[in-house]
Amino acid sequence: MDREIPALMGVSKAILENVIFVHQDEANWPLQEPGTLKKKFDDIFSATRYTKALEVIKKLHKDQSQEIKTYKLKLENLQTLKDAAYKLRESIAQDKEKTEALKSQMEELEKEIQTIDSKIHRAEATLKDLHQLQRDIATKNAERSTLFKEKEKQYAALAEENEDTDEELREWKTKFDERIALLESKISKLEREMNDSEAKSSFLKQSITNYIMEISKLQADAEAHAELKNERDFTLRKLFDRHNLGAVPTGSLSDDVASNLTNRIKLRLTHFDKDLQDKKKSNEAEIAAAWHQYDIANREWSEKEAQKQAKADIKNGILKRIKEKEDERDVLECQISDVNVAHLDEREKKMQIESERKSKQLAERAFDLNIRQKQTEMYTVDQKLKDLRDEKDHMAAESEDRIKLSLKKAELGILEKNHKKIMDDNKDKIKGVLKGRLPSDKDLKNEITQAQRALQREVDDLSVKSREAEKEVNMLQMKIEEVNHNLTKYHKDMDSRMKFLESKLQLMDQEFAGIESYPKIMDSVKEKKDVQKSKFNIADGMRQMFDPFERVARAHHICPCCERPFSAEEEDEFVKKQRVKAASSAEHIKVLAMESSNADSRFQQIDKLRLVYEEYVKVGKESIPQAEKNLNELNEELDQKNQALDDVLGVLAQIKAEKDAVDALIQPVETSDRLFQEIQARQKQVDDLEYGLDIRGQGVRSMEEIQSELDELQSKKDTLYSEVEKLRNDQRYMENEYASFQLRWANVREEKSRVANRLEQIKRIEEELDRFAEEKNQIELEEKHLAEAFGSLLKEKDKHFRDHNDLKIKLGEQLEEQAEIRRNYQQEVDSLLKITSKIKEYYDLKKEQRLNELQDKRSLSESQLQSCESRKDAILAEVKKSKDLMGNQDSLRRNIEDNLNYRKTKAEVDELTHEIELLEDKVLTLGGFSTVEAELKKLSHERERLLSELNKCHGTLSVYQSNISKNKVDLKQAQYKDIDKRYFDQLIQLKTTEMANKDLDRYYNALDKSAPIALTTTGTTISVCCILLRALMRFHSMKMEEINKIIRELWQQTYRGQDIDYISIHSDSEGSGTRSYSYKVVMLTGDTELEMRGRCSAGQKVLASLIIRLALAETFCLNCGILALDEPTTNLDGPNSESLAGALLRIMEDRKGQENFQLIVITHDERFAQYIGQRQHAEKYYRITKDDHQHSIIEAQEIFD
Repeated sequence: MDREIPALMGVSKAILENVIFVHQDEANWPLQEPGTLKKKFDDIFSATRYTKALEVIKKLHKDQSQEIKTYKLKLENLQTLKDAAYKLRESIAQDKEKTEALKSQMEELEKEIQTIDSKIHRAEATLKDLHQLQRDIATKNAERSTLFKEKEKQYAALAEENEDTDEELREWKTKFDERIALLESKISKLEREMNDSEAKSSFLKQSITNYIMEISKLQADAEAHAELKNERDFTLRKLFDRHNLGAVPTGSLSDDVASNLTNRIKLRLTHFDKDLQDKKKSNEAEIAAAWHQYDIANREWSEKEAQKQAKADIKNGILKRIKEKEDERDVLECQISDVNVAHLDEREKKMQIESERKSKQLAERAFDLNIRQKQTEMYTVDQKLKDLRDEKDHMAAESEDRIKLSLKKAELGILEKNHKKIMDDNKDKIKGVLKGRLPSDKDLKNEITQAQRALQREVDDLSVKSREAEKEVNMLQMKIEEVNHNLTKYHKDMDSRMKFLESKLQLMDQEFAGIESYPKIMDSVKEKKDVQKSKFNIADGMRQMFDPFERVARAHHICPCCERPFSAEEEDEFVKKQRVKAASSAEHIKVLAMESSNADSRFQQIDKLRLVYEEYVKVGKESIPQAEKNLNELNEELDQKNQALDDVLGVLAQIKAEKDAVDALIQPVETSDRLFQEIQARQKQVDDLEYGLDIRGQGVRSMEEIQSELDELQSKKDTLYSEVEKLRNDQRYMENEYASFQLRWANVREEKSRVANRLEQIKRIEEELDRFAEEKNQIELEEKHLAEAFGSLLKEKDKHFRDHNDLKIKLGEQLEEQAEIRRNYQQEVDSLLKITSKIKEYYDLKKEQRLNELQDKRSLSESQLQSCESRKDAILAEVKKSKDLMGNQDSLRRNIEDNLNYRKTKAEVDELTHEIELLEDKVLTLGGFSTVEAELKKLSHERERLLSELNKCHGTLSVYQSNISKNKVDLKQAQYKDIDKRYFDQLIQLKTTEMANKDLDRYYNALDKSAPIALTTTGTTISVCCILLRALMRFHSMKMEEINKIIRELWQQTYRGQDIDYISIHSDSEGSGTRSYSYKVVMLTGDTELEMRGRCSAGQKVLASLIIRLALAETFCLNCGILALDEPTTNLDGPNSESLAGALLRIMEDRKGQENFQLIVITHDERFAQYIGQRQHAEKYYRITKDDHQHSIIEAQEIFD
């Protein structure tokens, strides 16, 4: 969208953002900082593109120099392919000539074959006609034979052969047809009348049948009605007798009497319903009272259940948080499991030292100074080369081979020099890598590659070992952390249990002396419980003996203990004493029972703490010592593994240093090997050329001296260029390496910080887990106490629930018995009402009257049926008589038709005989079959001979065409496709690239005024570049003049103050070149010019910014007539606001003929809106307000004059 919108609106993005659509906060940019103003105007004029164009030209010149070398090699390859393609085209042309000759010969043969084919076609057509005639004759004979047989059959079937003419026979046939038609009409009328009589008879029979069925049904209903009345009477008497409802009259009951009795029965049913409802209400009251008792017990149980559930929820929440924290801890531990913090610290220190070393090394090389020196030397060499080339142009040109030889020698010298330089630069490094050896140039690359592979294998092996050792160290560290965590957990668990025991024991025993006194307290409480239990058992046993003693004494009059006889007084005294003791022992037993219960409860509470105490002792004496022992063993093993890891890392660092040295040699060695191969190839080419020219051993002539000097200078220039490129490459390489190293160093620091944060998070999570574990243990203990109180409440609740259910079942059974009596009575009443309704239905349907009417209708229908049957018999007799007469007339008519058919068949047989004779005459005219077949065979032999010759020609032609196709396929290969065009295009591309590259160099030097212009620059080129520069400067100055003119006019039309005559924008070139301009807004009063920024009021600043934007819009927005003003009257007084409105009106008046002009004004100043909102410019404006809910509402409103 950022590219599409400016393109569619016809302006640049800078114009859209800085001129057309500007927010109120950024509307005063023309009077902001000089840097901001320069950036805005540079964006508007697209000035930065000029500088970027220079950089692009420079880069393009360098890239094209490299491309020219590639194009030369491609051109040589294309020349070879072009020659091969020429040979293939010649072969194709020769084969095409031979093909054309064969084609002409084949055309003659094809003409002869066509002549023979036409003759064969005519003979075949004649033969085909003969066959068709023969088939027609056979068809006609078969047809005649069939008709002849038919004629004989018709003659034999004739009853009498009539000798009258055909016309007379047809006349007789017509008369007989008319008589038969009259008879058929009469018979059809009689048959219709017969059918009508049968239909009427059938209808009457059906009516009688229906009447009989309905009469029988009504008679059955009358009988059923009588039975229902008897059943009703019986039911009424039975109900009155069973339920004692009163006396019933004897005999048959009338309908009114039965109705009164039925109403009395219904009244008794309402009494049953009322009794049942009263029983339900009393049952519900008793059940509600029982349920109230259960509800009280259930509420108490529910409260305990809620407390228990709340504790369980709290416990589940704690367990869930523990699980979440453990998962979070596991994730963090997994993330840092492979990280060695000590190794990270060591890596950071090493990388810091290495970074300082690389920075110092980069500064010591002084790349920029060396590159400038080399460029100066290259410029001097270019001047000398130009002088030598001018001198060489005056001398006679030598042959192409000598020039080629000199070029090859020059190339050979450059290659040897470059090869020697590379070997000299890297000789010491190669000896260091190869243990003091310096192999030959041919074997150098192989040996360096082998050394690299061997070191790479060692590095890989050591890396695997180091990773394994580091993994073992990390595993041990994780185990140590886990043991430390367990040890801390044991200590905290032990402290938690100790605090719990101390808190509980202090509540039970005020003289508690510490956790170690728990066994003594346990023994003391158990002893007290046993003593109280024994006292209670003794007292209870004595109480149980008092009542038997009294009964024995009264029954046997003896002492129950010693069996001594009692006197009357002693017996009374003994019984009295036993009763007194029994009364006093009851109170004593209650006290002992309470004391025994308290002692047992105290013992139970102390005993419940026994498991907690045993766990406390077990953790202190077993778990903690074992964990400390494991921790010591793991620490010793970790020290050993760390030592082994340091040894492996040391060896790995040494091997990596050796490998880095070998890797640094790979590129120079590959370059050296490539140069060595090129040197051998060039040397072979030079030897071949020297041998061909036979110049070995001869003296050097002046042309060669010039060429030699040129070669030396060119070689020196190339060397300087390669040195400059090498310096630049080295500079880029070192800078990239330094930047990459800085990035790696930053990554290590970031990783170290990330690991430290995660370790801190793990520590914090461990603390939270310990706190959660303490809370969980406390909740579990509280749950145990709640579970004890929960059981008794549950039993009480279940008892009340069972009592409620038993009562509910008992009352339900009573209610069900009463309801059963009511249901039985209801069923008897329903049965009686059903019988009564059926009796009433019989009277309502008036079935007795209907029965009498149907009997009368049946007798009438039977008399009508009898008259219909007599009429049917008379019609049948008349129809039989008419059919006999019609049969006699039909036999005579058939005899006449048979005579006519026989005469017609005889005529057809005669006609077919004549046609067969005519076809036999045509066969004789065309000739016999044998003559035509012999001619056809002769023509076929001739045609086969010609086809054989034609096939031979086709075979030869296919050979030529296969050769042509093969050569064309070869030409269609990718290497030959458009070879001439490719060669020509490559040649043109090479030449044009060379020319363009020279022009780019000239244009760059001409456009970049800060760079020196080469002496080889032609006058024409300089003139064009100067024209281009002047055009750029002239465009900028014209636009600025146009902008300043519009600004001046708008200011004088708008501003109502007297202190500023007008304002203007000054643009000055920065430096001697034309790459950049500086801008400032000035105000003029008379001859005095001052910079406006910092010296104007807020209103003048707003007005100046608006006018500058209006001027820029007038200048640059011809294709986009949109201008948006956001609060333009901010800080403007009344006169200046009116003047601005007038200026906008004049702009609208000037632009009213422009189709795409649109002025958008956003303002709170209604007076300003009235000034510009006139009806000749717009019909509506839009007002934005807020409703009661603070929602924005936009409304279109009419503009009125």
